[in-house]
This record gives sequence, C-alpha cells and structure tokens, in this order.
Amino acid sequence: MKSFLYVIILVLSFSLSAQEWTESEIRINELISGTLLEPITKTDTLAIIIAGSGPTDRNGNQQMQQNNSLKKLAEALTLEGIATYRYDKRILKLLRNNTLKEENLRFEDFVDDAESVVRYFKNRNFKHIVLIGHSQGALVASLTAANEPVDMLVSLAGSGQPLDLLILDQLAKQAPGLVENAKQAFEDLKNKGKAENFSIGLASLLRPSVQPFMKSWMLYDPALVIQNLEIPILLVSGSKDIQVPPSESQLLKDAKPEAKLVFIDSMNHVLKEVNGDDLDNAKTYSNPSLPVIKKLIVEITSFIREGQK
Repeated sequence: MKSFLYVIILVLSFSLSAQEWTESEIRINELISGTLLEPITKTDTLAIIIAGSGPTDRNGNQQMQQNNSLKKLAEALTLEGIATYRYDKRILKLLRNNTLKEENLRFEDFVDDAESVVRYFKNRNFKHIVLIGHSQGALVASLTAANEPVDMLVSLAGSGQPLDLLILDQLAKQAPGLVENAKQAFEDLKNKGKAENFSIGLASLLRPSVQPFMKSWMLYDPALVIQNLEIPILLVSGSKDIQVPPSESQLLKDAKPEAKLVFIDSMNHVLKEVNGDDLDNAKTYSNPSLPVIKKLIVEITSFIREGQK
C-alpha cells in the first residue's frame, strides 16, 4: 500500500511540475528557432534571451560546455510569471546544414536575428518586451533595442568597452607578452582590413576567416550604444566572473547613470554560484544540473515588475 501511495505522489508531483508552464517550439525564420515558455497564469510580458559568443544554443550550451545556464534562467523567470523565448544562434543552423562560411559572418547578423525575433513577438499578445543579453548578447540586445524599440533591457556580464580593448585587458592578465603584438594586430585589422604579422599565440583568435567578423564587432562601443537608449536598463555582473569582470558593467553604468547596476556576490560568467577557487568555477561550465544563482532571478524579476507599472 505504501509503495502504491508513493507512486501516486510521484505522478501527482510530476503532473504539477509539468503544468507550471506551456512550452512551444517557435520558428522565426529559416535560421532562427527557439523555445517559448509561457506561465500557466496569463502574462503580457515576454523576456527574449540572447546568448553569448560562439556556437551557443538556446540553452546556453556549446559542444564542450553543457551548463544549461540560459535554460535554467528561462525556466526560473517563467516560474515567476514572465514568459521567455530563447533561441539557437544562426551559427548552429549553418553548422548543422554544413553551410557555415565563417568569413561571411558579421556582427550585424546577430543583431538582425534579434530584431527579427522582436518583430515576430510584437505581433503576438505581449504588451511588454524585455531583452536579456548575456555576454556578447548584451551588446546585441543593446543594438537591437536601438533599432527595434522594446520596453526594458537587461545586460548580463556585458562588456563596457569595444572588443579589442576587452581582449587586451584579458591578455594583460593571462598572457602579458602578447599584448603589444595584439594591439598592433587590432590596429592593422581596423585600419587595413586585415592583420597578418601576429604571434602564433594569437593564431586562433585572429585566423583569417574570422577577421571580418572581429572587425565588424570592434566597430561598436557598448558604452556609447547604451548611452543613447531611453528605456529602463538593468546591468548585472558577478564577483566570480573571470571572463568579463564587474568593472565592465561599471563602465556601462558610468555611460548611463540612470541604469540600475547590480553586483552579485559569488556569481560567475555562466550565472552559477561559485564558493570555491578557479577550478570549482571552471567545473560549473560543464554542469547542466546546477541552477542559476537565486539572487539573479530575484533582481531580474523585481526589475521587470517595476517596469510593468
């Protein structure tokens, strides 16, 4: 009898969990598809989540880094009554179709994709549209908001300076011997359209096929972009982020004093809680079961609810 009751309880628990939201696969166009989560209680607010750099899928994962950061973020926000849409980057579709030509990629492609997503959902029953950009996606979100009006913007671990300056800062900490060589390579790329005489240590970063994309990305100063936005903005950074330090969010805050800046202790770049050393930090990048840190959900939810008023 006890075993029978235990099975009933498990079934009921699963049923209740399954009814916390509805899930739909939404195809925006031939390159962009994603997951729409809608809470059972009707909402007029949608958060569009934009992934960071690389071949990142809707869940925040890459081939060698399965952390489910954006999936966990979307689910947690939906549990708070906020609909979410997250999508695979176009690179994934091109890779799957064996049609990726890296030399043809431009940063504006990602902005075009985000704008297409916004336009699609403006024709649905959502009164408030929020853009949540993570890392590279934060700049994509800012540029999208400048071109396709939305109601709110959330920057998660977004850079506050152009790409080349951010990379030079990272190299200064991790490989200082490459800084001067990288600086010259970036100048050549910006002024001549290509970089050729650079160290083998920069070969992966500055391979010829990716240089056009790098150049297109370097054109944008995130601080200047965000400075011109006239919507509520939330800037979030974490103390354990070893890729984009909190000082980057401070640069954005300096450019846009009206923005709300939140510093989350123990949060790393993939939005997880880390209480140990760098090895513990690295382990979270490949742990899909860890939730995103709770304070992040509290801060985003509070910001969105304030913007709904």
